[in-house]
Amino acid sequence: MRYQISGKQIDIGEALQTHVKTELGEILAKYAGRPTDAYVVFSKSGHEYVCESVVHLSTGLTAQATGKASEIYAAFDSSGEKMDKQLRRYKRRLKDHHAGRSQPVELSDAGSYILEPIDDSDEAAQDTVNAMIVAEMETKIPSLSVGEAVMQMEIASAPVLVFRNEKHNGINVVYRRDDGNIGWIDPKALG
Repeated sequence: MRYQISGKQIDIGEALQTHVKTELGEILAKYAGRPTDAYVVFSKSGHEYVCESVVHLSTGLTAQATGKASEIYAAFDSSGEKMDKQLRRYKRRLKDHHAGRSQPVELSDAGSYILEPIDDSDEAAQDTVNAMIVAEMETKIPSLSVGEAVMQMEIASAPVLVFRNEKHNGINVVYRRDDGNIGWIDPKALG
């Protein structure tokens, strides 16, 4: 498994990196079959340290957790506890959904863009249709069933997930609605 442990404007020592690898390795050994990558980023927000952990599994699923504390080790431990709880909660689901899957999830390349927000006070900006692109990145779109997509969205604690529907190979979206339910957009269903 590959680890990428870094800090945003803070120095990460060898002792902390060893602690992260050991603890995260133990968590993943209990619940996840074949993790491939782990990204852990430490930052400082006011008086608190923030630890963001993302683990990619070979099944195509991604688990992520964020922890905050006044000490950097405690921030990682908080993130680790959340990751542990997520993987424990979804272990049965992961087994059930992927028991029949003989191949890993197929991933397609796509472009991802960050757009500059439109300032409501600027009347000239309101009249323009084109938004300013701040950043361009590459992202992966997984090929999943609807159930797997919902599970992936819940594991990642994401508000929305774009995926390629395995049944008809079309692009679909699942999202968390304001009423707490899950919405599913399938353009192919209307065609």
